[in-house]
Amino acid sequence: MAAPTRPPSASTSPTQTPPAPPGRSGRWIDDWRPEDPRFWESTGRTVARRNLFFSVFSEHVGFSIWSLWSVLVLFLPEPVFGIDPAGKFLLTALPTALGAFVRLPYTFAVARFGGRNWTIVSAALLLVPTIATAIVLEPGVDFGTLLLVACLAGVGGGNFASSMANINAFYPDRLKGWALGLNAGGGNLGVPVVQLVGLLVLATVGAAHPRLILWIYIPLIVAAAVGAALLMDNLTMARNQPRAMREATREPHTWIMSFLYIGTFGSFIGFGFAFGQVLQNQFTESFATPLAAASLTWLGPLLGSLIRPLGGSLADRFGGALITCWNFVAMALGALVVWTASQLESLPLFVVGFVALFVLSGVGNGSTYKMIPAIFRSQALQSVAEGGDAEAADRRALRMSGALIGIAGAVGAFGGVLVNLAFRQSFMTTGTGDSAYLVFIAFYVVCVAVTWTVYLRPGRPLGRV
Repeated sequence: MAAPTRPPSASTSPTQTPPAPPGRSGRWIDDWRPEDPRFWESTGRTVARRNLFFSVFSEHVGFSIWSLWSVLVLFLPEPVFGIDPAGKFLLTALPTALGAFVRLPYTFAVARFGGRNWTIVSAALLLVPTIATAIVLEPGVDFGTLLLVACLAGVGGGNFASSMANINAFYPDRLKGWALGLNAGGGNLGVPVVQLVGLLVLATVGAAHPRLILWIYIPLIVAAAVGAALLMDNLTMARNQPRAMREATREPHTWIMSFLYIGTFGSFIGFGFAFGQVLQNQFTESFATPLAAASLTWLGPLLGSLIRPLGGSLADRFGGALITCWNFVAMALGALVVWTASQLESLPLFVVGFVALFVLSGVGNGSTYKMIPAIFRSQALQSVAEGGDAEAADRRALRMSGALIGIAGAVGAFGGVLVNLAFRQSFMTTGTGDSAYLVFIAFYVVCVAVTWTVYLRPGRPLGRV
């Protein structure tokens, strides 16, 4: 999967940064050949790492703003704000939904405007929900107003898609699993970090001062935008191809990978948004105060974020499909542990099971994203073996990978909405999350069957993915 379909040319020139293409502004690189070993060692690696670093930082802040309401709901006691548990699950579901929706346009904005240019814009947009929430968040605020500003936080979810599409173009195939895993893992860390910030605020000044969290993040947002402007680059080669999205929607692997990504990223972001509320509702006596709930909510997202690059590295070594399949087996077992703990009313076992789900979702996030470029690289190699044009095959592989990353990222994020709605319905009807846990177990079992049938069974049409 790592081998390019054609050998690198010995006559190509080093990286150039000529004037921007007509109608475009910013720092543009015209010649970018990451599959060429000499180019990569002499020039490409340094440039790619610099862009990766600032991409991670911007995405990290975006994730923090996206998951902001997983923390803020802990600052909204029902006697003061009049919002019941069902309303709080709605406040966390709405930003998840908008974040999923904007991921598609964010993916293609990279190619339309340039990775550096769009990182500046997408970072600056984070100021809108942050400042709006700081203005309206006080006792007596209308619930509809809170729903609106919570929904606006969804723009932070789009940063992931544009960041991943941008970094995908910078790295060679043999390192995409590691690079995409590191990029996504560093971004995912925004979830536990904002929860730790919330915990710090709760522990020092109390639940009456949620605005302090917002004032902490405003300068970080500005730093992300300024850093991207000064030190990131645009790639001319990463342009939108005509009908790329339409072509991707006709590709069966787009929907298969999107389905699998619901199981990995959908679980991660859904659990990250809901875990604090689940603890407060299921183990009320142990988590009677926001501080008690916040003291645990950050642990699972932190471990799940840190482990994501390992999932990508394991996929680089053993194949994304193999790691993904076994990971879903483990996730089904983890959900079974959570359901058993709920039946036994065992808080320690419950926390262990949930933390395991966070860790496994992180591994699966890395392995599924490695599968995406590997699928189209395999198709490109088959096309060349059958007499097709190598350059055209490479262009299609890059184009389709970018399109699938956008679609899978959007669909997978909607999985987070489904997780929150499943918890909301389960607690409304039964008073516990038991029904939701059984649904999760069944879904992970289906994901195991799909991964094995399409990508691992003997006689499958694709090579090693």
